[in-house]
Amino acid sequence: MPKIKTNRGAAKRFKRTVSGGFKRSQSHRRHILTKKSTKRKRQLREAATLHASDVRSAKRMLPYS
Repeated sequence: MPKIKTNRGAAKRFKRTVSGGFKRSQSHRRHILTKKSTKRKRQLREAATLHASDVRSAKRMLPYS
């Protein structure tokens, strides 16, 4: 059986958690930061978890994580 290729785009975006879920970074932190409040930017630093409906496709894209 051949090895399965990891989706490199997904590998850069998601990390596996100990409990089996996936961590992801928040969006809206790349540019146009002047109009966003300090509180909003600070809260966007925190990692979020991938939604339950997307976990199945993430597992398929990251077979060895």
